[in-house]
Amino acid sequence: VIKYWGKRDESLLLPLNSSGSFTLNAAELGTTTTVAASPSFERDRLWLNGKEEDVNAPRIQNCLKRMRERSSLAHHVHIVSKNNFPTAAGMASSASGFACLVHALSQLFEFKEAFPGELSAIARVGSGSACRSMYGGLVRWNMGKEADGSDSMAQQILDQAHWPELEILILVVNEGEKDTSSTSGMQLSRA
Repeated sequence: VIKYWGKRDESLLLPLNSSGSFTLNAAELGTTTTVAASPSFERDRLWLNGKEEDVNAPRIQNCLKRMRERSSLAHHVHIVSKNNFPTAAGMASSASGFACLVHALSQLFEFKEAFPGELSAIARVGSGSACRSMYGGLVRWNMGKEADGSDSMAQQILDQAHWPELEILILVVNEGEKDTSSTSGMQLSRA
């Protein structure tokens, strides 16, 4: 990962610089998310790794709102998401999770992008790095220049088949939740 470190806008999750990353093989490190909508659902709900979580968290609501604005589906949704790697341990579980959520919602809502990268821009409001996780292979997150973030989205540079011999080694030292969130770490490093 060529990491972005710092945001020019916290609420829109707009980075100070562009960045790049390789998207890992989802079968080895990934998130599985299912979304169901029904007129019988009384409210939106979310389960992460088997535990019900607060679906009213602002980043989740931002994704749901942006997808609903682009769809005629008005029903509440139930979201079930599971990571096959440690969650909140500094391994991009939020990026994987929000990319998967936006993809699942796009399938449910039968959403077609109005322009290339639109879904990555929506995933970005959940987790900045999620915009890069929408694509396989080598991906660039263009920081954009617009104040509203409309041009801050990802684009695939090389697909996952470009370097078939490329292997990435990940060493998990601690599976526990990290003490300092990425957002807090970015804020501390800029102070």
